[in-house]
Amino acid sequence: MSRGSRRGRRPGGSVRSPGVGGFEDAGIMQSGGQASRAAPWVSPAWQHPFVNVFRHFKVDEWKRSAKEGDVAAVMDGTLKRSVYRVRGAVSASNYVQLPQTSSQSLGLTGRYLYVLFRPLPAKHFLIHLDVAAEDGQVVRVSFSNLFKEFKSTATWLQFPFVCEVGASGRGNGRVAREGLPPLAPRWTCLQLDLRDTLLLYLNRRYGHLKSVRLCASLLVRNLYTSDLSFDPAVTVVEARRAKLAVTPVPREMAFPVPSGESWHDRYVHVRFPGDGLKVPSGVNQKSPASPEAVFPGRRPQLLPRRGASSTPQDSEAQRPGHTVVSAAVSLGCGEGGPSALRAQAPLAPRSLAEGNPAGVHLCDFSVGGPHCPKRSSSSSAGSNSRKLAHLPTVMSLSAHQPSGSEQSWQEVAGDRTSPKQTSFLPDPLLRLKGVIGFGGHSTRWALWIESGTSVLYPCHAVIVLLQLDSREQRFLLGHTDKVCAMALDGSGSMLASAQARAPSMVRLWDVCSGDCLSLFRTPTHTISALSLSHSGALLCGVGKDRHGRTVVVAWGTEQVRRSGEVVLLAKVHTDVDIQAFEFSCFDETRMASCGRGSVRLWRLRGGELRSCSVDLGEHHALDFTDLAFGQTPDSHALYVSGPSGHILEVDVQRLAVQHARRLLPNLTPGSPTPHRQTFSSGSAVAIYSLSIQGALCAVGSEDGLLRLWPLDFSSVLLEAEHEGPVCTVSISPDGQRVLSTTSLGQLGFLDVLSREYHVLVRSHTAPVLGFAMDGSQGQLATVSQDGTVRIWDLQTQQQLYDFVSPADVPCAVAFHPKRSAFFCGFTSGAVRVCSLKVPEVLEEHRCHQGTITGLVASPDGSYLFSSCSQGTLAQYHCADHPSRVLRRAADMVWRATPLSPNALAVSGDSRLLAFVGPSPHTVTVAKAASLDELLRVDVSALDLTSGRLDFAVAVSFGPVPPGHLLVSTSSPTVLVLDSVTGRVLRELSGLYPAGCPSLALSGDARFLLMAADQAVKVWEHSTQAGPSCQVYIGHSEPVRAVSFTPDQRQVLSAGDAVFLWDILVPAECSPPGRQVPPPHVTDLLWPSLFSSIPGSPRVPLAPETGPGAAQLESAMPEVGGDPLQQVPTPAQVSQSWLGLLTSSEGTSSDSREAVQQSPGLPGLHQVPDPPALVQQADRTATRGCNCAPCPHSWLTARSPRKAEALPVTRPDCYKHFTARYKVSQPAKSVSRPPAGSEQLLLKAVVGYNGNGRANLVWSPDTGFFAYTCGCLVVVEDLHSGAQRHWVGHPEEVSTLALSHNAQILASASGHGPAAPQCHLYLWDVPSGSFQQLRKHHHSAVQALAFSPDDRFLITLGDYCDRALALWSTATCELLASTVLLEPAHSVAFSPWDAGRLACVGPALTFWRLQQHGASTGLQVHQAPVPKAVGVGELTSMCFGAEPLLYCGSNCGQVCVWDMLAQRCFLTWEADDGEIGVLQCSGTRLVSGSNTRRLRLWAVGAVQELCCRGSSARSSSVSMERELSLDGAVVSAVFHGSMDMGVVGTTAGTLWYVSWAEGTSTRLVSGHRSKVNEVAFSPDESHCATCGEDGSVRVWALGSMELLIQFQVLNQSCLCLVWSPPSCGRPEQQQVAAGYSDGTLRVFSISRTAMELKMRPHAVALTAIAFSTDGQTLLSGDKDGLVAVNRPRTGMTLRVLRDHQSAPISTLQSTGKPGEVGVDLWLAASGDQRVSVWVSDWLRDRCELHDWLSFPAPVIPEAAHPPPSLAAFCPWNPALLVCAGLGSDPQLLFYSLRRKQVVRTVPLPCFAISLSLSPSPCVLAIGFAERLLSLLDCASGAWQDFLAHEDGVQLCRFTPSSQLLFTAAHSEILVWEVFAGVSATCVCQDPDGLWLEGSSRVASLST
Repeated sequence: MSRGSRRGRRPGGSVRSPGVGGFEDAGIMQSGGQASRAAPWVSPAWQHPFVNVFRHFKVDEWKRSAKEGDVAAVMDGTLKRSVYRVRGAVSASNYVQLPQTSSQSLGLTGRYLYVLFRPLPAKHFLIHLDVAAEDGQVVRVSFSNLFKEFKSTATWLQFPFVCEVGASGRGNGRVAREGLPPLAPRWTCLQLDLRDTLLLYLNRRYGHLKSVRLCASLLVRNLYTSDLSFDPAVTVVEARRAKLAVTPVPREMAFPVPSGESWHDRYVHVRFPGDGLKVPSGVNQKSPASPEAVFPGRRPQLLPRRGASSTPQDSEAQRPGHTVVSAAVSLGCGEGGPSALRAQAPLAPRSLAEGNPAGVHLCDFSVGGPHCPKRSSSSSAGSNSRKLAHLPTVMSLSAHQPSGSEQSWQEVAGDRTSPKQTSFLPDPLLRLKGVIGFGGHSTRWALWIESGTSVLYPCHAVIVLLQLDSREQRFLLGHTDKVCAMALDGSGSMLASAQARAPSMVRLWDVCSGDCLSLFRTPTHTISALSLSHSGALLCGVGKDRHGRTVVVAWGTEQVRRSGEVVLLAKVHTDVDIQAFEFSCFDETRMASCGRGSVRLWRLRGGELRSCSVDLGEHHALDFTDLAFGQTPDSHALYVSGPSGHILEVDVQRLAVQHARRLLPNLTPGSPTPHRQTFSSGSAVAIYSLSIQGALCAVGSEDGLLRLWPLDFSSVLLEAEHEGPVCTVSISPDGQRVLSTTSLGQLGFLDVLSREYHVLVRSHTAPVLGFAMDGSQGQLATVSQDGTVRIWDLQTQQQLYDFVSPADVPCAVAFHPKRSAFFCGFTSGAVRVCSLKVPEVLEEHRCHQGTITGLVASPDGSYLFSSCSQGTLAQYHCADHPSRVLRRAADMVWRATPLSPNALAVSGDSRLLAFVGPSPHTVTVAKAASLDELLRVDVSALDLTSGRLDFAVAVSFGPVPPGHLLVSTSSPTVLVLDSVTGRVLRELSGLYPAGCPSLALSGDARFLLMAADQAVKVWEHSTQAGPSCQVYIGHSEPVRAVSFTPDQRQVLSAGDAVFLWDILVPAECSPPGRQVPPPHVTDLLWPSLFSSIPGSPRVPLAPETGPGAAQLESAMPEVGGDPLQQVPTPAQVSQSWLGLLTSSEGTSSDSREAVQQSPGLPGLHQVPDPPALVQQADRTATRGCNCAPCPHSWLTARSPRKAEALPVTRPDCYKHFTARYKVSQPAKSVSRPPAGSEQLLLKAVVGYNGNGRANLVWSPDTGFFAYTCGCLVVVEDLHSGAQRHWVGHPEEVSTLALSHNAQILASASGHGPAAPQCHLYLWDVPSGSFQQLRKHHHSAVQALAFSPDDRFLITLGDYCDRALALWSTATCELLASTVLLEPAHSVAFSPWDAGRLACVGPALTFWRLQQHGASTGLQVHQAPVPKAVGVGELTSMCFGAEPLLYCGSNCGQVCVWDMLAQRCFLTWEADDGEIGVLQCSGTRLVSGSNTRRLRLWAVGAVQELCCRGSSARSSSVSMERELSLDGAVVSAVFHGSMDMGVVGTTAGTLWYVSWAEGTSTRLVSGHRSKVNEVAFSPDESHCATCGEDGSVRVWALGSMELLIQFQVLNQSCLCLVWSPPSCGRPEQQQVAAGYSDGTLRVFSISRTAMELKMRPHAVALTAIAFSTDGQTLLSGDKDGLVAVNRPRTGMTLRVLRDHQSAPISTLQSTGKPGEVGVDLWLAASGDQRVSVWVSDWLRDRCELHDWLSFPAPVIPEAAHPPPSLAAFCPWNPALLVCAGLGSDPQLLFYSLRRKQVVRTVPLPCFAISLSLSPSPCVLAIGFAERLLSLLDCASGAWQDFLAHEDGVQLCRFTPSSQLLFTAAHSEILVWEVFAGVSATCVCQDPDGLWLEGSSRVASLST
């Protein structure tokens, strides 16, 4: 089950499909008492398409089969392989028997048994078959040439096998001596139809094949069973080549045929019963039939007489050239040649139902299509028999024939000019890549394997193995129903799983290989629990029998890996309830169970299961749901838990309860009342699961909390909160991770060391009704019956966000093709428009009265269409926002249209709309723009099986052109219609068993995808003969929707879960008419030369200019736009150097002349040795380059415009910089203060940009240390901590580089709203001034590097830019550049040669600088990636001791290259993940990866290995040290001794690493996500910040050193407040924080612990504020509710609903002047309203004082309204200062005394943050335009400051107004405030609004 492995035909002869487990070792052996009833429960899926019986039961080992007498393996000369010879005088004493004993059963359900044998000359043979009917009766069927006539009883059928002498000689067609075979009998394929044999002769229904005995004298090659009727004379290759609608014989069943000979000349095919005795469908005989009984068939048949041998004259019509001897009572083995057979009438073709038997197959090539010819009358068939003699196979007929498709057999046979049918290549076409889902039957099951690196969990019928590091999924496929129980052995190598549907089936798996070791039925009706012993030798299961009684079963599984045998050891019924069952860890014969009112200990001894109960005492009435044994050998403890909240510790020796504990909601010591709300009422918290590992116990409970305890349960060690009740917990074997599942379908784990919680899987909890895909964003939207709409990332299959609507269930979804939004239809008839930028509902339309049944948007984004169950069709105009309803038409759509993603369809050109209606038998096509009806097609046809008229089920347009319309009907038919004329172009019949709810046609019209019940079917639609089909199973419920992804490379199917399938189509399998580019068309640097934009032709990139540009394009072969076609492998080229020569003086005359004289491709020229690619460029245009090929087909590089047209695909590595997404626009005008008069000075920057790459530099010699944060370059003194800040970049800085003399720093920032191109700066380190390089890179710079002499700087663009540029550091001029056709990841100069450099990517590229006068050139040579790296890429590099180059890969390998020989001589596994950082000095190498690991390697011996070449071994490299950090390593700089260094991670942390001490010390730390609030302690010694990552961080205000961090998992901390000074002593200070789940947490600073957690709100908290006395806490949420809480008691006193329906944006409280204990507080909400309240909390009084309401501002479309900001004026509490209120951007000063606005200050734009300073009287205002403004209220002067790279969402003055904190996303800037005016404000208002001092504050009336 390795990733990328092809699931195809295995050596065992079976085709494995997703959903079919490995069955070569899955033996089904049952006891004799159950053998006769095997058929109803044996799942046929694993036996398809066939079973190799000898291999399956390992006949060569003779352990599961038996032999008696003279049985030996011999080599047969004809077959040229080993066969078994059975000979002897007495047949009963010489035989081979399967299975070994008669008490066992084969359990093979295949309809046909194929016996490949050869009778020994002049000897008798005998074959016995024991066949079980459905009613349990065992019937023996015998064939022998010893029998004289047919005999039958109720339990025995005896058929004579007559061997004849052919017409070509040895007789006249009569039987040889007494039926003996001739002297040279031929090998025979005996095909026995067991179903028809039992039904025809005994009127019984076939169940399964029980046993087989092959008696002397014969040679036997093998036995096979299958539900398919194979043609042994036709191979798969022949059938595909000749487009034959037959089922060819599998390769391992085929007999060898020498070249030039006919199969029928060498072998015999005997089919019994013959087609003349085939039982028609539906016939059920009431009495046993004699062999002469005639049944009504599809045509009259002449049957041979009883006892007569079959002859060409009296047997049924046979296929010409095919020896098929069929008889009613005798079977003939003829010798006649083909001449004797060609006089026979041709065999009538089989019907579709017969050619496609019931069952699930991976692929079936036998289904006929609509263009198969109909058979003519019998007379014409007879006359054409000789003309058809060369036809090798039978043609199949379709059940439906379109008009005009009739042909004669002669026409079909003689048609040799028809195009070849392209068959499926590879087989299979689809491969399961990923599954989005979890659970199904239950969310209880999730298991650790491999020491906590992987997780096993079920997703309905699929078992998923998830690698935690890579998130790669592997699958165990085979179950046909939902998995209801799983268990692992102690080593994690064997898995037992059971499925839910009765009768229960259990599979045993090898986890490493993914093979199914055994499949067997349990003696229980259903099964609920499984447990494997530690060694895997015992398996126990608990279930219910048919009467509902509890059954415990024990099996022995010790031999399952060798023979696949599982032995039933014991079974016992019990009256006690069992909910959980586990083996003891230290005694495999002892088990324990728990259930309702019982805890029992079990023991397996002497083949019996015995149990004894534990004395529970007072706990005897409790329910118990889970248990776990103690993990130490001397432990005798058993822990049980239940919904009552109890955890009982049971002494297993004394059988008594030793300790009883109970989990109560109140977990805080000393708290008088509970403060934790559970998911249901009750005095205790229900415990659903517990897990023991070492000294730890994990508990999952109903309140959604995962708690980690010590075994003495003294205190909670860790706690993780989930969104729903925790169903399962499991501690990893190493005790470092705790796995948990919830009832809401979430799977994740808690990392104990880092205290972080990681969500692995999210899932719908009900069936998925439909989905939609967004090609531009790579997103998937799903709707489900659980009332949610979820958005997923298709690449990672992780959920991005969800929309919940429990009351109104969503049922249809569609993406907007142009905008970042999607549409959703609901059962109420509503259609809502939701935004993807900010997850919210933008619009709602209610023009339907019934459930939405169809929803589709036109591809051009202009229109949206919806239909409902009341027959209404609605059209919306959605090109602009807001969308509007254009038309609403009643009774246009069929009212009973089923809910389907294909209820409506829009053509690819957005011109046509198709739907089913107004009746179920008609399909209407209308204009999409006007809904004018164009045509109406009647699709009704009489369904012969049901007697009813067909009706349309789903519609779908094909690609444009030709724009065909596909319609699926209730009968198994798909009609292909001309969408213009309505004419039926094609009719595909028999494609699915019932109405298909969803279908899709690929973009190249080659593959038809259909949902067929619980399977996905893929048909080869492009073939004109019978289409080929492949079936993929794995879903346990009906598939509701299928679709191709927009790039046509994958398939999605949805039902119980969402399955993602890869399409496996190589380049050589392109459809007819599509030409593949020739292999000589290769690329200069990497082999990706052709565009892969879907729907556009792949044209090779030619030079932009030059005389031969047009000719070059026309000279290239035309390339089709097949999106499934892969780029061909480039041709091999020589190892010669290629050069890029750039002239700064323009194009030379020599080069122009060379272009004109080149005899090769136009526009290209050859340069003498070494061959060089010459770039003709001047100073103004240097990105493009015209190229000359070397003699080995090197081609051109790209021009700039050609380069930009390449598709942008992010490489599979984390090394590439991706700027954080921002919507903010830079300010258009800035009022900068004069130099020297600034009131703000940037003092400190808090944080490090972990999003950058190599954005950290350090010079140990000079002490220079710099890093980036946002758009700033921070230069910090490591000794004093003082910072300098270099401002200049308009966007986020991506990378840095320091020159070797530490005098120049190079920095690069990406493009964005503030800069359309990248900015490159060269900073002078001593002065801090910079010089900007010319703008060259477009998107981002990936890497920078200085040459050893610091003369040159090389810059490498990211995967979007792909430009490589060489600069002069002296003149800042661009010397040379080129555009790479594949992204490169890193670049570096050689430290030994300033003229050499290298870059890594999909290959390693060596470059060499050359000077040609004033021109600088680059010669390039490419080396392939070593084979040890596999399909990976090189992602990092560094130079070591000369001549070594170290390269890291995204697969974790480190490769060592010899730069002189340019070869890789050593590779070793250095990590499990991608290596992004490499640093080497001397004999030590440091590697950093995305697994958070930093490793130190000793590489001193590598230089000695360099001379050994391929004989070098990685054992000479050893790891010295290893450190685990808090994120992926993105930057690292080390001292030359490698003893110490500084490392940066994606978590935004800079670490000081000391290898000598083996420690890592945090240097710089910051938030890794958005900062929401900052609060200060009253004494200004500390400050606290909170962020979206759920953390609350406490800092030392003086040094900004991180002191404390409180982390809440899976929640965002949205607001924060520090307790006021009146709360008590400084050591009693607290911080209160509000979270997105509605909880309020209070943290103690001195105790560094959480003191209180309460949940006053059901939704997210958005603002909180303490009262002045600190005893009351106000909290507001996003629904507009304000709660009054008491932190001391944890109670909510009251809830104010005045602002309901709008989020609370601001809460502020201050003391009312003149009144002790009375507070004045305000609340501002997002609907432009502000309320002011007067409260006396001690007297429980809270009254509304004032109410402000303003009109909503006018904002641009798709923009968010500004927040409503309000604050009390600190120098006059009678004033309110407001922003964001009203229609215009302005500051409002509102007088509480006058009740009016007394002053307004216009603003340039709406403010998003506001802070007021009491001294001096200034206001700080943050804008979304990245601007920070300071307003002097006394003078009215403005000062603007630019330092942030995003909107300033937060600004806060410290209480003393000496510092100002501002935040933009995750970066925090600390500004020092200088008093530009006097410390007190002078009077500016005659009414005393601006007053000096607090004594003149205006009084307020209450």
